[in-house]
Amino acid sequence: MTEPPKRSMFAGDGVAAPLRHAVFRRIWLASLLSNLGLLIQGVGAAWAMTQMTSSADKVALVQTALMLPIMLISMPAGAIADMYDRRVVALVSLSIALVGATALAAMAWLGLVTPNVLLLFCFIVGSGMALFGPAWQSSVSEQVPAENLPAAVALNGISYNIARSFGPAIGGVIVATAGAVAAFAVNAVLYLPLLIVLFLWRRVSEPSRLPRERLNRAMISGVRYIANSPSIRIVLVRTLVTGVIGGSVMALMPLIARDLLHGGAQTYGIMLGAFGMGAVIGALNIGELRKRMSGEAAIRACTLSMAGAITAVALSRQPVLTAVALVVAGAVWMAAVALFNIGVQLSAPRWVAGRSLAAFQASIAGGIAIGSWGWGHLTDLAGVETALLVSAAMMSVSPLLGLWLRMPPVGARNEDAEVLADPEVRLSLTGRSGPLVVEIEYRVAQDNARAFHNVMQEVQLSRQRNGAYGWSIARDIADPELWTERYHCPTWLDYLRQRSRSTQSERALHQQAMDFHLGPGPVRVRRMLERPFGSVRWKEDTPDRAANEVLPVATAAGGST
Repeated sequence: MTEPPKRSMFAGDGVAAPLRHAVFRRIWLASLLSNLGLLIQGVGAAWAMTQMTSSADKVALVQTALMLPIMLISMPAGAIADMYDRRVVALVSLSIALVGATALAAMAWLGLVTPNVLLLFCFIVGSGMALFGPAWQSSVSEQVPAENLPAAVALNGISYNIARSFGPAIGGVIVATAGAVAAFAVNAVLYLPLLIVLFLWRRVSEPSRLPRERLNRAMISGVRYIANSPSIRIVLVRTLVTGVIGGSVMALMPLIARDLLHGGAQTYGIMLGAFGMGAVIGALNIGELRKRMSGEAAIRACTLSMAGAITAVALSRQPVLTAVALVVAGAVWMAAVALFNIGVQLSAPRWVAGRSLAAFQASIAGGIAIGSWGWGHLTDLAGVETALLVSAAMMSVSPLLGLWLRMPPVGARNEDAEVLADPEVRLSLTGRSGPLVVEIEYRVAQDNARAFHNVMQEVQLSRQRNGAYGWSIARDIADPELWTERYHCPTWLDYLRQRSRSTQSERALHQQAMDFHLGPGPVRVRRMLERPFGSVRWKEDTPDRAANEVLPVATAAGGST
């Protein structure tokens, strides 16, 4: 009996399969160097702060300064990533981080760095990376085929955590031998390979047939989509809670090295390296974890394991034991974050991918930033050991959230459906014409009334997350078989966008609703301008301002809604 052939990790769904694609491989390797530089700077900044002040609050604020921008500007960053060329957005954002890193190195070399100056430049670097994140992550689906996307997401996590495995140790050596200024300079230099690779990437993008949204409207569209997507909402809440509680380890790592282990910069670097090494182990096993366990079971296992690891870190005074506990903590932390990330990536359609990933980044970074601030204050009051034990206790009870916010099942990516043909239009309209009212009449057998109504509740969420408002469903009291769905779109252009945003699963849902319809004729659809005076000339000789602004539409009716 012959043995089955061993699967290569480069084959099919292997974790390294995305590296077969040249663009992804080059960007991934360059991002590895960039992440290495960022971790080296983090070591330099955290250790420099411990030398300038004894306040645990100030030390923990270094992590807050790096993470807070992601929470504050991630939604605008996500909207920009969806509106503009993601390659250009990534280049601009990396340039901002490069300027911040270079300026910090220069200020440190001149001896002008104070605690507040250090936090300011960490905030600038963090702002550049906050703008970079959504553009980078949402462009992954353009670099690899859909079947390799989960592995590509895991590889991006591995990139950061390979850097975390070696970067802190290298940073500790650099800080110990050449000072924090050298760590800041190395970070600035290591941004250059990623800038070069992105500059040389010849990204192919299909121009949209509709005008670009304004930034404020794009942000509103993103928030609206997330608010009407229960699965994404659940993932974001669970991510935020995990970030707040689990952020204690990273925020207090310098104090763990200094106060619990009585070590220096090198000890701090080694402890960070142990955490990063564990994160690589966790990322490499994401595929296996997804196969063996449901999303909820996997998150529960990760949080309980992390609670035990944090407890061991709090009670240990031996560097070896602490390092082992940090390896475990890093592995389960990375596994949980990657599971959350994959859940968002595969749930969001392409048109809102950047904004959905920005919300994910805001959740994890906001959780870490808020948690770091809180754990720093608690450490000032009660000490490092107590703060860590409180964190472990909270982590151990966090799986109870699954009773109310159960992790949704995640399948294949929800791809965009074919664009519907534009509806018949005989009235001159501009993109600003509106509000537009859409009424759809269904004739449904009375025996199917309850089932139809249940389906329409899902249709409501679909319409609203794609741009509709004021949705309602009504039943004729004189003709109980007649149902009328009604919703608004702010403008004609918003209506065209709403029609073009449906995914395949949403289109199938709409078809499911129409399948309830009885009668020889199709579902009846009315599209009406709610404020028609805007389309009426006041006088016969009044120039028709819409003549040069009317959007091209097909003359034949197309699509159902």
